[in-house]
Amino acid sequence: MSTGTSVRVGADLVKVGQVSDSIASFGDRYLRRIYTEQEIASCAGAPAVTSAGLAARFAAKEATLKVLRPDGHRPEWRSMEVLRHPGGWCSMSLSGHAAELAARAGIDELAVSLTHEDGIAAAVVVALCRDENPATPRQSAPGHELASNGAR
Repeated sequence: MSTGTSVRVGADLVKVGQVSDSIASFGDRYLRRIYTEQEIASCAGAPAVTSAGLAARFAAKEATLKVLRPDGHRPEWRSMEVLRHPGGWCSMSLSGHAAELAARAGIDELAVSLTHEDGIAAAVVVALCRDENPATPRQSAPGHELASNGAR
């Protein structure tokens, strides 16, 4: 049995126009279903800026799902939150079922990188997973932040 670590990587692309169309069609209902208050506030600005920022965050949520590898029930969109720090870097905060999946996978670190240009938003999420005995799952408190700098 290995006692080291393994790496999981998730990546996703989103067309900014699709997010713009969803905001135009469904407005607040769409925003409140997918994004947290903090995510919405951090993307405030001109409509093009808002849509690009939210598209990048949607890509990060999809990339996080690829890292978490849910079997069956998928975590709620809002249980995966991109936090923008004053220095400009982002981290991913998980709660609820998303945090449970991370704990079961032994994920101790989660790094996220976002970008958007020419109508496309992209995100990459990398997780370091502690390899451990599946018979003794790690216990952790839900709602913890997994930061790109390794801090909690």
